[in-house]
Amino acid sequence: MSILVTSGFGYIGSHTAVELINNFEVIIVDDLPNSEKFILNNIGV
Repeated sequence: MSILVTSGFGYIGSHTAVELINNFEVIIVDDLPNSEKFILNNIGV
């Protein structure tokens, strides 16, 4: 099953994605207005 996380590179979205990624296929959508690109490396996507 796939789960879509919007604003997945923000604080709450990134923490949510990290928890979900252990059990699901996670699709993250974010246009990065209030986020940083380095979060992508930290999430492990």
